[in-house]
Amino acid sequence: MAQTNIIPLPHHARNAGFAFDRDWIDGLRVNLSAAERRVATLPGRRSVKKDAQAAWLLKAVTCIDLTTLSGDDTAGRVKRLCAKAIHPVRADILEGLGMGDRGLHTGAVCVYHRFVATAAEALAGTSIPVAAVSTGFPAGLVPHDVKLREIEASVRDGAAEIDIVITREHVLTGNWKALYDEMRDFREACGAAHVKAILATGDLKTLRNVARASMICMMAGADFIKTSTGKEGVNATLLVTLIMLRMIRDYQDRTGYKVGYKPAGGISAAKDVLNYQIMMKEELGRDWLEPDLFRVGASSLLADIERQLEHHLTGRYSAFNRHPAG
Repeated sequence: MAQTNIIPLPHHARNAGFAFDRDWIDGLRVNLSAAERRVATLPGRRSVKKDAQAAWLLKAVTCIDLTTLSGDDTAGRVKRLCAKAIHPVRADILEGLGMGDRGLHTGAVCVYHRFVATAAEALAGTSIPVAAVSTGFPAGLVPHDVKLREIEASVRDGAAEIDIVITREHVLTGNWKALYDEMRDFREACGAAHVKAILATGDLKTLRNVARASMICMMAGADFIKTSTGKEGVNATLLVTLIMLRMIRDYQDRTGYKVGYKPAGGISAAKDVLNYQIMMKEELGRDWLEPDLFRVGASSLLADIERQLEHHLTGRYSAFNRHPAG
């Protein structure tokens, strides 16, 4: 059986969760106009250029959950993705940036349960964890006991991280205790594996629902809160990110626990990930630029980052087909 690669969390204790508190949830408010003004100031407000931009992009590489979640996935594709996760940026580019000896790798490889063992075997001997999407991803509408068994099976096969999907109906009907109980069960089934709670924010209708669902999942023990499956009509946005980050800050203020954040879906350009990184640092601080508290669910993003790094060195843009993701 594959061995689970658990990421050590040197900077903070794992979120233990908190007793269900309906008053806390009912008291959450979102000032939409203020949030929109805050987000509007971000793109272009801080111009990260040249060597500084290269450094930020290299840091972003270490926070990517390199992902393949297609119906036509194969073991061969997953193995190629794992090879790319181990060596995400071409050696000549890293040498040119003075990073050739740093052992740069992505934050994780994210796959369906069927390919967890394949990925764990391909990543054996590295510190790169396997993340498995679970609980009836992406809709989350299979029976609850099936969800728990799927989590347990992925952990047995070597997944160190489980990306669960919540039942959106609980949010849309205001059944917060049901969402809390579901998330607690997921956390317990994960055992030592870390759990990322996918809110599917594009399905939740209002930012207040996003805020409440974020807080409930953290209250129930989520290690990360994540925007999307990547399959919704609307996935990660800076506006949703701002709301979720402020819930993370509120939760830390109340409990002392640091919870991670993962935007996913639609982040394919280097300039976009820079905006997320800047927001993370401004809203939560430097710790949230590291992979134990920040991940980006992506596949094509890595190719654009590599392309931008090559441009930084040579002054020329190369074709995307020179930067395959896997």
